[in-house]
Amino acid sequence: MTATNDTVHDRIETARTDLTPMQLATILVFAAAIGFTLLFLQEPIAHDAMHNFRHGAGITCH
Repeated sequence: MTATNDTVHDRIETARTDLTPMQLATILVFAAAIGFTLLFLQEPIAHDAMHNFRHGAGITCH
């Protein structure tokens, strides 16, 4: 079994070729919504809920 060294650049290129423009737009809107929520809803309950959601989604934030 050979190990591959996937880089962020490789993953972006793969996404560009595999995803439709509508799928990319949906991903960007979703990411913007999460960013907006984290930036403007800094209430501890909302912040903790979004933090836990990110971990549940497999996003490493620290």
